[in-house]
Amino acid sequence: MAKKIGVFITGGIAAYKTPNLVRLLIKAGFEVRVAVTPAATNFVTVQSLATVSKHAVLTDAAEFAAPEHVAHVELARWMDLALVVPATANTLAKMAAGMADNVVTTTLLAFAGLKLVVPAMNDQMWANPQTQANVAHLQDLGVQVLTPATGFLAEGYTGQGRMPDEAVITQFAALATSDQYLRGVKVLVTAGGTRERLDPVRYLTNDSSGKMGTALANAAAAAGAKVTLITTAHQVTLPAVEVEKVETAEQMNAEVQARFDQTDIVLMAAAVADYRPREVASSKLKKTGDQGLTLDLVQNPDILAALGASKTHQFVAGFAAETNDLLQNAQAKLARKQADMLIANRVGKGLGFNRDDNAVTLLQPGQAPIELAQAPKLELAQQILRRIQEVRA
Repeated sequence: MAKKIGVFITGGIAAYKTPNLVRLLIKAGFEVRVAVTPAATNFVTVQSLATVSKHAVLTDAAEFAAPEHVAHVELARWMDLALVVPATANTLAKMAAGMADNVVTTTLLAFAGLKLVVPAMNDQMWANPQTQANVAHLQDLGVQVLTPATGFLAEGYTGQGRMPDEAVITQFAALATSDQYLRGVKVLVTAGGTRERLDPVRYLTNDSSGKMGTALANAAAAAGAKVTLITTAHQVTLPAVEVEKVETAEQMNAEVQARFDQTDIVLMAAAVADYRPREVASSKLKKTGDQGLTLDLVQNPDILAALGASKTHQFVAGFAAETNDLLQNAQAKLARKQADMLIANRVGKGLGFNRDDNAVTLLQPGQAPIELAQAPKLELAQQILRRIQEVRA
């Protein structure tokens, strides 16, 4: 992950959201420096950005304040990654033409690394053929673009052009890579704990948050894959990830099976319930005196085993969440499910579930285990995907 990021703020109304974005980027592990166009200061103050970033903000007026160095070149040499947000139609046009008429465009022209842009503007400006041609040209040059969201615009109506949520932009930056090693690969990911209904208000489930599966989906999309995420969870996803919401194991199985033939890599990160009630009550179950409640449960379909048995060209990876005898249980599951890889991790007592980090062991048939040290789940997702691609190659 790039650690030094330059945030370049241009003159769109969404600039007022950028102090919160800077805070989220710092929380995600970035060191942040900010540069602004003159128009940006109509919507956000230099003082607020300097306060949250803990660095002086580069402006046109301050570019020559320290004559011992050229400020825009110094910033370009310092940063690992450039993020332009909100990227107005005007700035996109300047970038596409190679113009350098303010401190933002000058610094961007001097920067040789990966550039990310987050367009935000009126829907008609975004749809304009010239804007689309500028975006396409920037993409041809290696610039990565986070598509605007559809939502309530400053003009008072709903359309495409809204700046994506700051959490989405943070994921976009954290996962940015110029190495599109999964371009053209179709990836299917499952995430979250399934819910098996007892009645209209109760269900059986588990502690899975869906964070690991969602991290895998986002990391695969950032690496160029075409990604479908089948999930029970509500986590932040990049716009490029197609999300299919499900609740039960049977629903998840149906969605997976419908897409399996056209998929190259399957990552079964969901915690799928082994059992479901034989019958679901149509109304809320009531207590009857001091009597206990007996549930009649039946087995759910074993999705991973079915995929392992029927795979042709697909690489199938599963997860093993264990409270004890981790490697012994995971190795047995790897063989039983006929998977190409099993990612094993301990759960319970504050481990695994509902955390932003984890430590896992990768198991493959006939190979020595590979231990991945404790790290944020986004970083683990990148390591897992790169290992899978190495094996597939």
